[in-house]
Amino acid sequence: MLLTNSQKAELLKLAKASIQEGLKSGRPLQIDLQQYDPAITLKRASFVTLERGGQLRGCIGMLEAVRPLVEDIAENAFAAAFRDPRFPPLSETEYADLDVHISILSPAEAIDFVSEPDLIAQLQPGVDGLILREGYRRGTFLPSVWEQLPDPVQFLRHLKQKAGLPADYWSETLKIFRYRTEMFS
Repeated sequence: MLLTNSQKAELLKLAKASIQEGLKSGRPLQIDLQQYDPAITLKRASFVTLERGGQLRGCIGMLEAVRPLVEDIAENAFAAAFRDPRFPPLSETEYADLDVHISILSPAEAIDFVSEPDLIAQLQPGVDGLILREGYRRGTFLPSVWEQLPDPVQFLRHLKQKAGLPADYWSETLKIFRYRTEMFS
């Protein structure tokens, strides 16, 4: 489901309002579903990515749709600003030059493959977001990560490392899922 420009603008405004609420109260914005276009209250998974000066400042999201999209974005925007363990909580002074990017995820689909070369041949750089699962380990890269890692071999190696596995790890039990995103800022 593609969003209209006005729906995208409303979701960006919502993400920023949730961050502002976090700066004031320490909590995400509380959502009244009745105030929003029904199309953006459907259960959808999202990621909110924050950048300052072109550098990552926080990124939090959900891989599966578990709550209405407007709630997911409000919670993820707050979490990206204040709960991403890679960064200290966002300060008031950082807010002014914060860039907010939203990615709405399609449902993930398993990729069937018989070997690592087979998997790599099926990847669509710049299009696929990937989820890697091996036992209790899990990692994901949004499609936007292809901008930094355009080579499918390197993309997969770095994803394995993100999941806590060696870059050259391979197993018959490894599971890979793909999803697409609608990204806007």
